[in-house]
Amino acid sequence: MGLERIASKAFLVIGRVGMDLTPSPAGARTRDATAMMVAMGGSSANIAAGLCKLGCKAALLTTVSDDSIGWYCLDQLDHYGIDRRHVTAIKGEVRTSLAVYETRMDEHQSVIYRNNAADFQMTVADVEAVDYTAYGGLITTGTVFSAEPSRRAAFRAFELASAAGVPIILDVDYRPYSWPSSTIAQDVLSRAAELSDVIVGNDEEFGFMAGDINKGLEKARALRDAGATIVVYKRGPDGSITFAEGGEIRTGIFPVTALKPTGAGDSFLAGFLASLGEGRPMREAILRGSACASIVVAKPGCAPAMPFVAELEAFLSAHPGVTSA
Repeated sequence: MGLERIASKAFLVIGRVGMDLTPSPAGARTRDATAMMVAMGGSSANIAAGLCKLGCKAALLTTVSDDSIGWYCLDQLDHYGIDRRHVTAIKGEVRTSLAVYETRMDEHQSVIYRNNAADFQMTVADVEAVDYTAYGGLITTGTVFSAEPSRRAAFRAFELASAAGVPIILDVDYRPYSWPSSTIAQDVLSRAAELSDVIVGNDEEFGFMAGDINKGLEKARALRDAGATIVVYKRGPDGSITFAEGGEIRTGIFPVTALKPTGAGDSFLAGFLASLGEGRPMREAILRGSACASIVVAKPGCAPAMPFVAELEAFLSAHPGVTSA
């Protein structure tokens, strides 16, 4: 499917929103914490926040618990300008996700509470209530497929988006703790990738889908050959290889002093898609996404660290070069 609709810069993002707790000041360990920075979290919500801060429109489709944590998340969506008309608060024993992670690289600890997660309660009825023609792209992360009824609902959303001519963007985002088994994860994520127009993942994630960590690059090429319009194969500090426009684009990264390892992927995707929406050339869009990733790892928080346009431009002016890929 072509990506012309991305020019509308209006995206529907499916997946969780949660609360992040980070020991403060930066560098503090959780076990020593006496104060915490509180912020909105969840990969999908982070992506949506990044898009809005870069001048796009983003709506989130998910479910949250009808309690103080869920209400916090709803207020935070409003704070970032994320459309929450498709976010449903549900009662019962389900809970909105909570993440506790450190702003430190050395012996970094992230602990995510996902037991009986509210976002996994998203249903087919929830996704069928959406007008997909209002959006230029549907974005989701692999986590939405890791449990039912969210898995069935997400695949139904793919069907509806495709029928409406809306390109599907998948961040593989494989997190073992969310899945009942690696075998199920491999099968489901591979099926989701085969239905997607834009696929973004790291070397380990593509290797996982291939069944062999050493065959990740081969898997990325295979998905491109099977019909994906863009496949971004991220290699951490070695940059990325993007399969697009009939070729392979190799790009490096913008070196920074990282405070934490979290948030880079969400910020990359937001920056990359916002740049494509602006009509920028593929290589430039990739590099702007990479710049967004570098900005976020060098600051506390995820959604709060996502750059506005002026911050991104200032960073690019101060960092004119990237590492070789």
